[in-house]
Amino acid sequence: MEDEEKGFQEHPDSVPEMGEDAMTSVSPSSPPPTMTEEERQELQEELVKVEDEIRTLSQVLAAKEKQLADIKRKLGITPLNELKQNITKTWQEVTTSTAYRRTSETLSQAGLKATAAFSNVGSAISRKLEDVRNAPTFKSFEEKVETLKTKMTPAASTSDPGDQDPSSQTTESLLSQPESSPTQETPMQ
Repeated sequence: MEDEEKGFQEHPDSVPEMGEDAMTSVSPSSPPPTMTEEERQELQEELVKVEDEIRTLSQVLAAKEKQLADIKRKLGITPLNELKQNITKTWQEVTTSTAYRRTSETLSQAGLKATAAFSNVGSAISRKLEDVRNAPTFKSFEEKVETLKTKMTPAASTSDPGDQDPSSQTTESLLSQPESSPTQETPMQ
């Protein structure tokens, strides 16, 4: 038995792959030099015996798998149902895991911080716009626009207001006004 272990340790890559016939992987022309013919014969008999056991176990496994499939079919368990159950079970395991809870808490806190940050930015922008609106330059601009607006508004006419198109009034008033200063601009509609 020790010789077998030494031989295995010396040639670990000589183990047959799954499904590979072990008899074909052992080359009869090169037996280990320390093995007698009697030992070799015993090993070959053991090899045949193990291969027979593997075949028997494969047949038993195939029969059990068929039996399992029949039972599932009778119970109405389909592969789709199994997949749904597996997904549900996996999702429950994920959501109850420590890593998921930690990640969820971290993302929740990050969301709260982001909300607070956006709120602060919004407040800062509002304050800045209010500052700009209260600035003398903006007040001057606002007054000029208001003046322009009053100049452009037509005087109340005695005719029916429904007779004239409002866009033509604006165009006419713009055309009739003299240009007073180069900085004065007309509002866009």
